[in-house]
Amino acid sequence: MKISTSQLLDELKNKTQQHLQYAETLLGKPEGDLNFRMSADSWSVLECLEHLNRYGEFYIPEISRKIASSATSSNSTFKPGILGNYFARTMLPKEKLNKMRTLKAMNPIHSQLNKSVIDEFIRQQKEMLELLKKAGHVDLEKTKTGISISKWISLKLGDTLRFVIYHNERHMMQVRGVLKNI
Repeated sequence: MKISTSQLLDELKNKTQQHLQYAETLLGKPEGDLNFRMSADSWSVLECLEHLNRYGEFYIPEISRKIASSATSSNSTFKPGILGNYFARTMLPKEKLNKMRTLKAMNPIHSQLNKSVIDEFIRQQKEMLELLKKAGHVDLEKTKTGISISKWISLKLGDTLRFVIYHNERHMMQVRGVLKNI
């Protein structure tokens, strides 16, 4: 599979903009609703966003560093890597979200959270939009990033961007599901 680089970046920008706009609407919700949990072992809205913020704390600086230090020029097409494509595709939300295990450090369950979590998520989405603009000036295949689960594996920048934003998409769908049940 090959995709136009500009088409890929436009898709990722659109998704990120949607996540940002939806998060801004969450600021108007009562904190009680944002901390509502459908069951003892499920995440609240704020826990979903805190989970994404924790990943953002790793990936946003990593992506920023790799773009800044890349000596490549943009390429008109992007071909995903085998592993990166697998990771990105597993993050895409399905109609009924399949449960996935998360690393203990990334699991915010039973944390005491407030709306500052939303503010941080909004800040991170704005930063991601800037990084997506900058990513248009480097080769998304030759520029590699580390990943949060192993320092021995690196992915193509395009796959990392897809993974992070599809992961956000998955949990924004989860947020909508929680709010539907209040």
